[in-house]
Amino acid sequence: MTEHPALTETEVLGAVDAIVDAFRRTDGAAYFACFSVDATFVFPDQDARLDSRAAYERLWAEWVASGWRVLDCTSTDAHVQVLGDAAVLSHTVRTRIATGEGEATAELHERETIVLHRQGDGRLLAVHEHLSSAPDEAA
Repeated sequence: MTEHPALTETEVLGAVDAIVDAFRRTDGAAYFACFSVDATFVFPDQDARLDSRAAYERLWAEWVASGWRVLDCTSTDAHVQVLGDAAVLSHTVRTRIATGEGEATAELHERETIVLHRQGDGRLLAVHEHLSSAPDEAA
């Protein structure tokens, strides 16, 4: 087994930046490459947890086929906890999407937690993503 250096906050932030950037571009291939095949996903608009990357990829494909796409996505207020070869990142995400219903768009304000783990080959991949609605800020 190859020994890898300890995770750093910079490495974790870089991995999450790659996730957010691919999502912002609605680049499914780049986005899903950031996740382990056995990653799990919890989203506020889904009735059940998605138990694999493949399950989320199927959902993503349905969204895109309906005209859904990301118009913008920003991450703020990141907090990293490094735990050996794993890390937890929580942040606030603001996303603007085209809903696929004509010219309709939606603004999402969410809190997200991403759990990352260094794989045996050295890659740092997300193994869990959990989104929840964030309270609206006072106007």
